[in-house]
Amino acid sequence: MAVQNPNNWHWVDKNCIDWAAQWCKRKLVGTSAGSSPKVTVVGLKKLEGDVEVCQRKGKIFSIYDLKLELSFESDNSEKSKGTISVPELAYDTEHDDFQFDITFDKPTGSGEEDSIRSLIRSNLVEELRKKLSTFTHDLISENASDIQVDRSQVNSTYTAANQEKTLTKTVVKESTTFNKGGSSQSASTTAAALSPDSSRVPKYNTSDLNFSTTFNTSAEQLYLTLLVPERVAAWTRSAPQIEPKEGTEFQLFGGNIQGKILELQEGKKIKMLWRLRDWKEGHYTELDLTFNEGAGETEMAVSFKGVPIGDEELVRNNFENYYITSIKVTFGFGAVL
Repeated sequence: MAVQNPNNWHWVDKNCIDWAAQWCKRKLVGTSAGSSPKVTVVGLKKLEGDVEVCQRKGKIFSIYDLKLELSFESDNSEKSKGTISVPELAYDTEHDDFQFDITFDKPTGSGEEDSIRSLIRSNLVEELRKKLSTFTHDLISENASDIQVDRSQVNSTYTAANQEKTLTKTVVKESTTFNKGGSSQSASTTAAALSPDSSRVPKYNTSDLNFSTTFNTSAEQLYLTLLVPERVAAWTRSAPQIEPKEGTEFQLFGGNIQGKILELQEGKKIKMLWRLRDWKEGHYTELDLTFNEGAGETEMAVSFKGVPIGDEELVRNNFENYYITSIKVTFGFGAVL
């Protein structure tokens, strides 16, 4: 795959779902445990989801969320067969958090079946866990060259240094804890349903908040970075729930930010309802993001309407740290002061 990207400066991504299927067949099929009886993974039944390798200014990172099903067979007298399902293999899933579900094609409820299930749980699953833990490393090492110019052709010391780090350092998983102003609530709660006029519900005395910042990128790229799930996942360092369509609800940072997209003007404007999850139920600010592209940079005007009085600094600090700074650092869209 030829790459036309001088100094590895621009955003480039590669869909690696076919590679992932081949990796599973190469690495997981044939894995076995036990001797008498013996259980062996004999095939990949299903692989669903998304997997991409991306780069910007020499930095390589992966984004994926997959579900896979493996078929197994045993050599016991019943010749038990079945499926081992991994409901979530994601870029932010820790080694110990992989889940494995076991089902038999023809359940008998016999003691032999129980023995096979126990063997899978105690031995085979651990072998699969070890192999799945290498997925991110293999994904990047085997696909990075397809989205980057060779380091020997890179003249920028900045991007060359980033590229060198990718080649020599193990990918470190990061998680982001959004500042909720002291709330200790779990972030797993689903966002409340939004009514069309929910932003007008008078739950607090409120004020408005306006500021702006500049990014070293085009208005179109900034617009996409704020909306496309794969890009949002990169700068939030978590799995977002967002779809770039008017009328859709979203959750970021594990549910700590909730809202609804109201209006989209490609490359020009994003209008949404936006809230911190520990605000009173039904209270949303109206957030307008307006993009003005200049020579080599884009100014983003940020306008919050309806911020609870006393939370202005909290909202601004969170937005500047977890949106603006994170986007600039992740994609190289500007200096961080």
